[in-house]
Amino acid sequence: GVGAARAGNLTFMVGGMEQEFDAAKELLTCMGSNVVYCGEVGTGQAAKICNNMLLAISMIGTAEAMNLGIRF
Repeated sequence: GVGAARAGNLTFMVGGMEQEFDAAKELLTCMGSNVVYCGEVGTGQAAKICNNMLLAISMIGTAEAMNLGIRF
């Protein structure tokens, strides 16, 4: 989120050639505290999608639990 970006606490999940990752890592660490090399091109996006899906599932579960609690 915006707060994490301002604080420099973002996580970057990066895919691509490892040599290019190594060249960009120093710049990315200026903006984020976690920089993870995920493998070939596209794997960083795949990791981000999985992370977002897990977050969404967790949020849905929390909302359903709150709804159930209110109804009981």
